[in-house]
Amino acid sequence: MRTLLLLVFCGCFISINAIAQNPLAIPDTLHGPVYNLVVQEDSVQFLVGPKTPTYGYNGAILGPTLFMNKGESVQINVMNLLQDPTTVHWHGLHVPAEDDGGPHQLIQSGQSWSPVFDVMNHAGTFWYHPHGDGYTEYQVTKGLAGVIIVKDSIEATYNLPSTYGVDDFPLVIQSKSFDILNQLAAFTHDDSLVLINGTLNPYLSIPSQMVRFRLLDGSADRSYYVGLSNNMNFQVIGSDGGLLSAPVSTTRLLISPGERYEIIVDFGSMMGQTVNLMSYSSQLPNNIIGSNQVSAGPATLPGYAANPLNGADFTLLQLTVVGQTVNPVVSIPASFQPITSLPVGLADTTRQITFSPEMMSPQNMISGPFTLNGSSFDMDSVNIVIPIDNMEIWSLVNNTMVAHPFHIHDVEFQIIDRNGVAVAPIEAGWKDVVLVKPMETVRFITKFEDFSNDSVPYMYHCHLLHHEDEGMMGAFIVTNGLTSGLSYVEKNASLLFPNPVIDQLTLVAPTATEPTVVDLTGRNRPVNVSKSENGWIIQTDQLESGVYILRFYSDGEINLVKFVRL
Repeated sequence: MRTLLLLVFCGCFISINAIAQNPLAIPDTLHGPVYNLVVQEDSVQFLVGPKTPTYGYNGAILGPTLFMNKGESVQINVMNLLQDPTTVHWHGLHVPAEDDGGPHQLIQSGQSWSPVFDVMNHAGTFWYHPHGDGYTEYQVTKGLAGVIIVKDSIEATYNLPSTYGVDDFPLVIQSKSFDILNQLAAFTHDDSLVLINGTLNPYLSIPSQMVRFRLLDGSADRSYYVGLSNNMNFQVIGSDGGLLSAPVSTTRLLISPGERYEIIVDFGSMMGQTVNLMSYSSQLPNNIIGSNQVSAGPATLPGYAANPLNGADFTLLQLTVVGQTVNPVVSIPASFQPITSLPVGLADTTRQITFSPEMMSPQNMISGPFTLNGSSFDMDSVNIVIPIDNMEIWSLVNNTMVAHPFHIHDVEFQIIDRNGVAVAPIEAGWKDVVLVKPMETVRFITKFEDFSNDSVPYMYHCHLLHHEDEGMMGAFIVTNGLTSGLSYVEKNASLLFPNPVIDQLTLVAPTATEPTVVDLTGRNRPVNVSKSENGWIIQTDQLESGVYILRFYSDGEINLVKFVRL
């Protein structure tokens, strides 16, 4: 099968020639303030033989591009017609925890979910995808992903290419693995074909003027080193969180899973020519998935060396330059609105997040499973409690032999340095994903503002989806009030303290029945409880860190009090 799909020239350049070239699919669009998404099963004829079963939003694969305007209130109605539960995470959007679409916001089969939130991000390129605990890779591999484009009044002043599907194109880059029955396979490094917008071996006609590409690495684990086959320069104008302070001219761009970059290419003098958008993966540093080698001494990833894409240069998209449009964009500004740096010296807290294997061996250093600060993800636990409005420095320490793209929900951040060295201008904008190379320390600064919820967490995790599904993920809550040490039940003026707690809670409620503790899934958690003169003493030292609910009856009414165990 692989020899049918891949032709290798000169031992290094790969051209994907599966059946025939196909016109690049441009996703449909939806405009707010109300959006309707149906998560559904379907199939696509990718290869000769059986159709490939797929998942999609409102279609066979991927989903429509959601256009949003900064400042507007939106409602997204999601109906799940899959046989399994799913979630929809609005990757990069600054939204309340209960609307974030993480693993705690499950949409069961046949059920719907309708988050409502204000669009607070600056203009930029974001995306949406599943985020279930343990099956994110499977559902993304099957086809669930879509682009979000946010517009604002500031970006509109710069006269950038912005006509969707004419001079402004989303490019969702995803590598896939097909088995002998044309089924999409997850949990494998045999991803020998690359799709752009769900299209295999795509081509696109573009006008002879400045054209904007919104690049999204939507792959499960593969990074790309993007450039043009004629090695011409292009301008990087934006990253995860929107526009940079100024365009950055380059011929190569490293993009890892979850990251987005906006680039502008000037095709004004190329009428009638054909050029390819490439991944020059032979130039990727080792131990980044997609490079020539991922190893730790004698240990390697199973099947990695046999994959012809790894360490090879291959075409992503063929571009043919045709005539100009009416009123083409022929120049872009030399600078955009400056990005105000968060003051490192005024950070309230510094945290360290250490990447490490569950077991120390050469094979585990390269293939995992991996942990964050020695812990695997637990749906019932909260790893970090953050007071609202905290400005924090996070130090990401990679003690493994593989690069990990680290993503945090809720906030955007500014990268301070890599191993103490300031980052290049391309990484100097607002980010929500950063690739941390082996034995590297990356520091970023961010501020947790606007939203707090004492019971619903946000996530931070590796965006290599197999690693995430295996537990390389943590949960945090942003709290407003619990850190004061007191929490009240209004109806009966009951008092619970200290809150957050380490070892022992006191419930002042003379008429209360013996309390019980449940976690956020409603499961009873055994604790030692003893009667006191004015209520109850609850021992919490046997509980994991996280958010819990104390439940008791008083004067015939049920009382529920949230508390945090640190």
